[in-house]
Amino acid sequence: MDQLIEFVGNHALLAGGFGAVVVLLVYTEVMRMTRGLKELSPAQAVPWINAPDAVVIDVSAPADFNKGHIVHARNLPASRLAKPDAEILKLKNKKLLLVCKSGATAVPAAISLLKMGASNVAVVKGGMIQWRKDQFPVTTK
Repeated sequence: MDQLIEFVGNHALLAGGFGAVVVLLVYTEVMRMTRGLKELSPAQAVPWINAPDAVVIDVSAPADFNKGHIVHARNLPASRLAKPDAEILKLKNKKLLLVCKSGATAVPAAISLLKMGASNVAVVKGGMIQWRKDQFPVTTK
């Protein structure tokens, strides 16, 4: 314990930076849990996809989407979800599963859907990278 106190005293900037990172991580996790967004592994996403009222929305760039996507997924740009049109508003009462290349773009897009009133929204954790890594099927059609 004495060594820790001595280290913090000698490296206040480093210790302060570490403390700030820990606070940001805790804040991010609390916000993620409280906003109602579900994060599903690819295996958890399969039953979700098979539900009769489920819609898979791929917010990847069209070039990435055309390289391979989940069967029956719709390619909708994240910018279109931020300012939803009539077609997107019709989807808000469905089970919506969002996916992108890595999972990073799908989360803000899902938050946009939650803000417009969608209540059943989930994101594939790890995106298409994890989907492929777990050897789930993809299509280019």
